[in-house]
This record gives sequence, structure tokens and C-alpha cells, in this order.
Amino acid sequence: MSSDNANDSVTSLIVTPDAVDAASKSARPKKAGMQSRRKSRELAVKAVYRSMLNASDMKQLLRDMTDDPDYNKADTDYFRALLQTVTDNMAGLDEKLAQFIDRTLAELSPIEHAILRVSGAELMFDMSIPYRVVINEGVELAKLYGGTDGHKYINGVLDKLAADVRPNEIGVR
Repeated sequence: MSSDNANDSVTSLIVTPDAVDAASKSARPKKAGMQSRRKSRELAVKAVYRSMLNASDMKQLLRDMTDDPDYNKADTDYFRALLQTVTDNMAGLDEKLAQFIDRTLAELSPIEHAILRVSGAELMFDMSIPYRVVINEGVELAKLYGGTDGHKYINGVLDKLAADVRPNEIGVR
């Protein structure tokens, strides 16, 4: 290796403050995008939960959720689409979920029911999100909002639902 090539290699390894700033800026959108999807799911769970307790219509739910402190942190388009999917498919979601729970839907905790509806909607109607991501997000929501061991229950139900609605992705035959 000549000394000129060695100097070129060393020069390319020097990191300037501008390069660090550019690299950190390019990394931010990815993390922010993941966070905003998570916040969208949280908002959707809150809205579904609220609709279960108050029998609110879609317009009122959307108005109420804009007052939530996390609203500006969320991907609002995704939140609206997810909430619309849950609302439009509520009966079908509940019918499918009932196949995988060990009690009646009425016996489910309302927050766990809301989490299962939102996660179920993603599993059943949005194939662009890997099933493992959907399950993980549902479990994280259950840890955040559910009962002490609710996340374990959510994990088990979503795992069974995923095997039923996405057998090709999971590899179940």
C-alpha cells in the first residue's frame, strides 16, 4: 500500500461535526416514524376504549382525540385509518377474536378488548405490517395500559389470531 493510499484511508475515517450532524439527522426520521406509529396505535386504543364506554360516534372520537397530548406526536393519517378500520369491521373483529379467547367478549377487560380490536385490525387488514410487529405492539400497549399480566393474555390471543389469518407469513400449514 502506498503512502498516498494510506493517507486517503485515514482522511476518509476523520469524522467532522457536520458529518455527525448529517448522520444524526438522517437517523431521526426512522425513529420518529416508528414512534409516531406507536402513538397512533395508542390513540386508536384510547379511542376504541372510549367508544366502548361512551358509545361515541367516529366524528366525536376524532374531535376528542385531537385534545390528547400525544396527538401531535402521532402519524395522524395512520391513526385515522386504523380507527376507521376498527370501526368499520367491529363485528367481524369481535367474531374472529371470540374464537381465540377463553371467555366471552363481555368478560374481557375493556382495555384488553380495545387492544385486541386494534391489533386484530392490523393483523387482519394491513398485511404491510409484519405479524410479529403487530403482536409486539399489542403486548407493549397491554403492558402500558392493561392489567398486571394482561400482556401475556394479549400475546396468546394475538399469536393464535395471527396463525389463523396469516398462515403463509407464519409458516403454519
